[in-house]
Amino acid sequence: QVQLVESGGGLVQAGGSLRLSCAASRRTLSSYAMGWFRQAPGKEREFVAAISWSGGSTYYADSVKGRFTISRDNAENTVYLQMNSLKPEDTAVYYCAATYMADNRLVLTTSNQYSHWGQGTQVTVSS
Repeated sequence: QVQLVESGGGLVQAGGSLRLSCAASRRTLSSYAMGWFRQAPGKEREFVAAISWSGGSTYYADSVKGRFTISRDNAENTVYLQMNSLKPEDTAVYYCAATYMADNRLVLTTSNQYSHWGQGTQVTVSS
């Protein structure tokens, strides 16, 4: 069982930056494709970014492309989401997700493809 713990959320002004972390407890994240999703009040959960378990492939939602960067450190069992040039519309609870993946090149972009989820971390961007 993979347990995921997100951290790094908070309140930031528009144009600022935050770095989210997602750490695995009790199990390595190697061989797990990872993703970040977010859910704003009154809206459905949406895809933000994904990374293959090798780290060689990444994919981003159009709304964050060029501003957010997903990365991972398998030795540290941690996945990161660097968020720059934040906008008020980025305000949401951010969730990391993981699923075992034999192919080290694949990225997954829909929530039903992931089997493990963290509890979420709140990101609030003020205008």
